[in-house]
Amino acid sequence: MNSNQIEPRLLLGPGPSPVVERILEAMARPTVGHLDPQFLALMDSVSQKLRWVFETANRMTFPVSGTGSAGMEAALVNVVGPGDTVVVGVNGVFGTRIAEMSRRMGGDVVAVEAPWGEIVPPEEMIEVLEAHPGARLAALVHAETSTGIHQPLDEVGAFLRDRDTLFLVDAVTSLGGVPVEVDRRGIDVCYSGSQKCLGVPPGLAPITFSPAALQRIQERESPCQSWYLDVGLIAGYLGAERRYHHTAPINMVYALLEGLMVVEEEGLEARFARHREVGGRLQAELLDRGFQLFAQEGYRLPQLTSAALPGGREEGPLRKRLLEEFHIEVGGGLGPATGKIWRIGLMGAGATHETVDRLLAAVDQVLAS
Repeated sequence: MNSNQIEPRLLLGPGPSPVVERILEAMARPTVGHLDPQFLALMDSVSQKLRWVFETANRMTFPVSGTGSAGMEAALVNVVGPGDTVVVGVNGVFGTRIAEMSRRMGGDVVAVEAPWGEIVPPEEMIEVLEAHPGARLAALVHAETSTGIHQPLDEVGAFLRDRDTLFLVDAVTSLGGVPVEVDRRGIDVCYSGSQKCLGVPPGLAPITFSPAALQRIQERESPCQSWYLDVGLIAGYLGAERRYHHTAPINMVYALLEGLMVVEEEGLEARFARHREVGGRLQAELLDRGFQLFAQEGYRLPQLTSAALPGGREEGPLRKRLLEEFHIEVGGGLGPATGKIWRIGLMGAGATHETVDRLLAAVDQVLAS
């Protein structure tokens, strides 16, 4: 099989999301060198637009050459060193992954656990942070892709604002779909992925570091364990010196810039409202059909809906039929939710009423049979 034989799908899983034609066309523009003045100017534009989407003034804001998990690793490996206490909210796959990565970097992880499908209570995070005043990092997943939970951040951010503990947030599924507000919430390190609400193919991980995080990086006693993801080295490429570090994925950066332009043309508030409206409609329609929503009421992501099928129906065969007969991809459950739920993404260009209409028509047919 070759790429010419790939059939198009309506991507309504937890990612990647649908990619509009103008972004695909951007990827086909001429490849230039990563030190070409044209590309350097383009990278500056990408950084500027990422600051706008993250809602931050952080100078060190750029796309990591890798997917969202590379963004997670870049965020952690630069600010976590051997023996550092790291307090992590764990209520799904990605909180678990943050904890695991931190341990591999020598961190002393204190997990604040909550059941899958529920938020990590902010008061519990704060209680643990009060008990560990020397903690070097506190981490939360803003949009837990494995469960559809929309984690509140304000209380923890306010608590940490005047403390030495850095605040790290995973915004892989939230950036461009719901407000992240890095500066207002006092977030020091925040990363995302190109393939979710930004509507760009997988391959880049937008990331931002606050001045406090950069100071931590500059003052660390042991070198960053990763050469490739060392922000101290990458800064030489992004700054005035333009020192070679690694070859950037040129055409993926073209795609990200085009995707950010799409977001800019729509406007952040309008984009958030669209995701909220369409996601809310899908959740209401699923409830009407007997689905049970998995995520805690009041904390459900509009762009990623997790739901158990009506009547205890087995989810795998019906999800397979959606793909094979209707060319619609939705995701299954992970971890404790394996085999129990669908994860339906309405992200970026996929967050439309037309998309919901097409999905529901297909769902009605597979449920009827």
